[in-house]
Amino acid sequence: MVRYVGKKIFGWKLTTDPEADWDLYWTDAAVQIDQLGRMKPYQKINHFPGMFSLAQKNHLGRNLMRLKKVFPAEYNFFPPTWNLPSDMVDFRNQFKKKTSNKTYIIKPAASCQGRGIYLTRTWENVATNESVVAQKYISRPFLIDGLKFDLRIYVLLAGCDPLRIYMYEEGLARLATEPYVAPKVDNINNMCMHLTNYAINKENPNFVFNTNEKDANAGHKRSMTSVFQVITLLKN
Repeated sequence: MVRYVGKKIFGWKLTTDPEADWDLYWTDAAVQIDQLGRMKPYQKINHFPGMFSLAQKNHLGRNLMRLKKVFPAEYNFFPPTWNLPSDMVDFRNQFKKKTSNKTYIIKPAASCQGRGIYLTRTWENVATNESVVAQKYISRPFLIDGLKFDLRIYVLLAGCDPLRIYMYEEGLARLATEPYVAPKVDNINNMCMHLTNYAINKENPNFVFNTNEKDANAGHKRSMTSVFQVITLLKN
């Protein structure tokens, strides 16, 4: 789509070679400051510098926690987060508090597709020689058909100054493939129950592909609109 719009509609020169003459340079790698400095006024690139501050879990977690300290009311939409091993002392202290059993979810700092994610009720099995993010696990999530789900909302960040964001009118919902039960000893390792990643759940025999675009309420991948409709019905 990018190639079609760029070439057919705007007549741009597209390339993946930064040394070539181009109007639009498309890259999956990080954009370096010196590369931006060499760009001509008419050239466009598909990344902003410093995107790792949002795109990498450890940097995002650190920035969110910093903002939460300054704006606690506005940033209460995510669970307590620790960057390990740097926050290990405070993380270990959570297990000393006299409260009901707590579960934490551990995620590699720079991974994707659910790789390396696990749940734990103890700090002893969390590696201290690699960068991970720990969060308090939300043990009472909102469910659809008894399954955990997440939403993918697609946006285009068109500029930072001024800030210009366009949100696509439709999104995607991904459902887990095992009925949800609050974490306990016999299910804490069942990733198809606790995670919604497609890369993990597609391997489960329970996974249902939706082959009928008119039936948006079926299968383990659904439209965001269909999920909002279910939520509205449940609230009423």
